Amino acid sequence: MARTRAFDQQKALTEAMHVFWEKGYEATSLSDLTSRMGIQKPSLYAAYGDKLSLFESALRNYNQLHAKSVRSKLVNKTSVKAAFRQLFLDGAFPGGTQEQNGCFCLNTMVELAPHDAKLEILTREHQQYLAAIFQETLERGVIAGEIDRSVDCRAIAQSLLASFVGITVLKKSNLSREWIDNCIESALSLLIAPPSTGPESAHEPRK
Repeated sequence: MARTRAFDQQKALTEAMHVFWEKGYEATSLSDLTSRMGIQKPSLYAAYGDKLSLFESALRNYNQLHAKSVRSKLVNKTSVKAAFRQLFLDGAFPGGTQEQNGCFCLNTMVELAPHDAKLEILTREHQQYLAAIFQETLERGVIAGEIDRSVDCRAIAQSLLASFVGITVLKKSNLSREWIDNCIESALSLLIAPPSTGPESAHEPRK
């Protein structure tokens, strides 16, 4: 009978994710990992493979958590525009200590994706998934009458994601609040509201 590993693999993976998130791949040592995960090197290798394989698993774990968080923030507000504004603000001015390290996926895009085909795919697929979540949110806004039906939800979702990614990266330079607010408002200006249906436009003009 195979021997059961005497540790919580998901908990250990989460700890590894935090170490990689804080320090990056190259700066993280096996000792950093085993110390934080509470396991020995043989257990690490047996459960997750080598350091790069562990990093890939940690990135997949992060991507799932991040996508779930983004979706939750976008569905928990009645107003689609307000939901996007809050999402952008949370990205630009993170509250938690861990979030101060930026987006783990974006950090990976910069550090490793240009040199590793598998990580390039993982980071690209995550951005594509986020764009799909953005598009679903925009389509909900169209149905609710908050966004004009002429809006190309797919194209706007991709543009909003590009702005979101850019703002998330720019925050590391400690830009002013005014700069960030201007970026956010410019991005949200793409969410065109339906034309007014007030009394003046409610009736066809007489011929």
